[in-house]
Amino acid sequence: MFFPIRFYRSRRQRECSHSSRESGASTRPVPGSFYVPLPAPPQIRRTISGTPGGVRSHSDQAALQLSRFFCASGRFCAKLGHRSYAQHFQMQDRPNTGKISSVSATESRLCKEASMTSLETAKGKKSAANEILATPLSADDLRLMDAYWRASNYLSVGQIYLLDNPLLREPLKREHVKPRLLGHWGTSPGLNMLYVHLNRVIRRDDLEMIYIIGPGHGGPSLVGHAYLEGTYSEFYPNISQDAEGMQRLFKQFSFPGGIPSHVAPETPGSIHEGGELGYALSHAYGAAFDNPDLIVACVVGDGEAETGPLATGWQGNKFLNPARDGCVLPILHLNGYKIANPCFLARIPEDELRKFFEGMGYRPYFVEGSDPEAVHQTLAGVLDTAVAEIRQIWDDARSNGNLKRPAWPMIVFRTPKGWTCPPEIDGKKCEDYWRSHQVPMGEMDRPEHIRILEQWMKSYRPEELFDESGRLKSEIASLAPSGRRRMSDNPHANGGLLLRDLKMPDFRDYAVEVNGHGAPVAESARMMGMFLRDVMKANLESRNFRLFSPDENNSNRWQDVLAVTDRCYMAEIYPEDDHLSPDGRVMEVLSEHQCQGWLEGYLLTGRHGFFSCYEAFIHIIDSMFNQHAKWLKVCNEIPWRRPIGSLNYFLSSHVWRQDHNGFSHQDPGFIDHVVNKKADVIRVYLPPDANTLLCVTDHCLRSRNYVNVVVAGKQPAPQWLTMSEAIRHCAMGLSIWDWASSDQGSEPDVVMACCGDVPTLETLAAVQLLREHLPELKVRVVNVVNLMKLQPAEEHPHGLSDRDFDGFFTRDKPIIFAFHGYPWLIHRLTYRRTNHANLHVRGYKEEGTTTTPFDMVVLNELDRFHLVGDVIDRLPQLGARAAYFKQAIQAKLIEHRQHIEQYGDDMPQISGWKWGAKSTTPPARPRTSTEGDNV
Repeated sequence: MFFPIRFYRSRRQRECSHSSRESGASTRPVPGSFYVPLPAPPQIRRTISGTPGGVRSHSDQAALQLSRFFCASGRFCAKLGHRSYAQHFQMQDRPNTGKISSVSATESRLCKEASMTSLETAKGKKSAANEILATPLSADDLRLMDAYWRASNYLSVGQIYLLDNPLLREPLKREHVKPRLLGHWGTSPGLNMLYVHLNRVIRRDDLEMIYIIGPGHGGPSLVGHAYLEGTYSEFYPNISQDAEGMQRLFKQFSFPGGIPSHVAPETPGSIHEGGELGYALSHAYGAAFDNPDLIVACVVGDGEAETGPLATGWQGNKFLNPARDGCVLPILHLNGYKIANPCFLARIPEDELRKFFEGMGYRPYFVEGSDPEAVHQTLAGVLDTAVAEIRQIWDDARSNGNLKRPAWPMIVFRTPKGWTCPPEIDGKKCEDYWRSHQVPMGEMDRPEHIRILEQWMKSYRPEELFDESGRLKSEIASLAPSGRRRMSDNPHANGGLLLRDLKMPDFRDYAVEVNGHGAPVAESARMMGMFLRDVMKANLESRNFRLFSPDENNSNRWQDVLAVTDRCYMAEIYPEDDHLSPDGRVMEVLSEHQCQGWLEGYLLTGRHGFFSCYEAFIHIIDSMFNQHAKWLKVCNEIPWRRPIGSLNYFLSSHVWRQDHNGFSHQDPGFIDHVVNKKADVIRVYLPPDANTLLCVTDHCLRSRNYVNVVVAGKQPAPQWLTMSEAIRHCAMGLSIWDWASSDQGSEPDVVMACCGDVPTLETLAAVQLLREHLPELKVRVVNVVNLMKLQPAEEHPHGLSDRDFDGFFTRDKPIIFAFHGYPWLIHRLTYRRTNHANLHVRGYKEEGTTTTPFDMVVLNELDRFHLVGDVIDRLPQLGARAAYFKQAIQAKLIEHRQHIEQYGDDMPQISGWKWGAKSTTPPARPRTSTEGDNV
């Protein structure tokens, strides 16, 4: 007698096969089905042959054919009618060793090879890692794991709906239900099942594992598991493990004074909020780098899988070195729908999906079904295989030195959206449909909806799950790992617990010697790179420091780092490649999203790093910065969250020296975006020269729980301050440069303020012109290195008091402020200051093209001649004499335009200008082009 065992592949195939059965059509095999001969139930027995290769019953033949299918496809999703396949095997008769042994060695080897992609470590070898057991769970295991899953589902529904009566020990009433229903149910049951099964392998194998969920709106799931494991009550003692604590757990969810609906910093075990989709894999790979024993189980929602950053995130396996790094186990959760639309990865043929992931370098395993018992067995077998493969890859790399890129396992987990909720509500499809994405049922003033909710929650049989006090029964609770092996209490998910200070060389040893202000010329970014080289060298053994860049490490002058490490690369390396190796610590990939996500994951798990990027293109990760800054803001308010290393940006190739790339590369607006965030999180530095940049870099690497943005140029430029002056200047955040000022002992006539390296250069050139042509003018030069000093002290911890601000900038004198970015930002930061009415700001005003360096500042009226004109316009006491001076500077601007259009470069007296030299002195002509970018 034949029974169809259907391996579901698509809704269309399910419907076709169902209709053919109902119509009495032939039961010949159809695509997506696999038929084996089985005796009729209930006599079905799964007898394991004691003789290798022997087949003693029909059920053995079925097992043999199934094992061949499992090995070839890496997939097991069996259903018999509407009952699970496992139900047709009397599991109490199954031996503990449960392995399907009726496959010859040759057959096993061929099956393995059929499913392999590029896993070099497994070629030609026999390993249990590639075998999937049909029913790896005993009857008792299955009963308890299903109970744990039901408990987590119950808690997830309760958090969304209930205000009181948490255990339903009295009839459910309207007053027991929240007035506003917020949260997401659709993804939660799948996340819950995965969590239960990951706990099983953690406990069995004593694994180090954390859980990242891309569908972070599945907050009820992770909060519920942290509660069931006891971690939640440890961190929040008022949420106790009893009926009273459960009531508080339910009430606080998405409730005023409670917790967010997403996986937030308040959730133990979380490092990924997930509200903004796309970054789960990049965070996961960042967490796995340099954590050799860590497995990061990363659930990717099928909606998230449609985003650009996630599409590139799969490529993280090209940078994961099994000899020194942990592992990311991606789990694509296909439940079919987003908010109101299907997801395309859930609608393409399985073979196409498999080829996609094989092409990405993974070994995909498919788990699919809607019958919980069958899915439990399938998922357990696949996870056993995946974990065995991971450990085999690690062992082969660490014991045998095999550093060829492996095909890491990944899982495609296809279950219904909103699994186990009512199939229909008010006559409309709910389970396995987009209507279950958020709150499956509203309008709770309707009595029939109260009854539906009560029946739904009682379907999980809470009386079997929780004891009289409301605590999870000990037999079920024993399935969870203990202590720091709990994913909700793993220290990698609270990275500050693992954070160790960097070993830091003395940044003063890298100082540029300044014998006269503005005399030496140096590339500030290159000096920073030399310092970072030795930071890297000092921490190679600790393996807790990496640099990240979207193919701009050398362009931004950090190439000296490559003297002590390489660029990390696990793909094929050619002999002519420059500084590529699997063991490199410079992470370069042409994706700002991946650099940001990797660095965030690296920091959140207790390490340090720096992100170098072209200034204009850091905007690509604006929203990622948003999420990280928000995360840090909340973490600062949670006592058990330990401080982590700061997120450090170095923005070079900036707006004023993108003259070669043109308008598309000219945008200084990231700092405008950054200052929107909380003052206790963000810091913005614009060092004017190399020595101040070195001082700022040292400070950033020592700081905690900040986002530090450092903006500085990479081209040869004058150096203004000695190291001792630079340290003093950075400690103050802004200061009067007395050597450039002429107001000592009296009130100034004008304050010339500057912030940024190019604005500083133009300001000092303007001051020198004023000294030559209006020597009686009293000028004060104020340089700002810490932008947030301009805010009031009430707004930012670094801000100046009103009294100190007036001391620097006066209460009533004109202020000509040359700024690196958009002028309005300075007005915004200073609008409450006494002398704001006299503040005139020059900065970038969206004028640019491919032109000369000086022409860039002229186009935006930030040049020395426009600054001098601003002074003249605001000092009426200069009288008629100023008219001739102003005419002279206008003539210079005309001369500049004629010169660059004829020669294609700046005038020598501009490009070779030196502080203290007469403007009539012919200067040496320095290089102003950018051919050195990739040296």
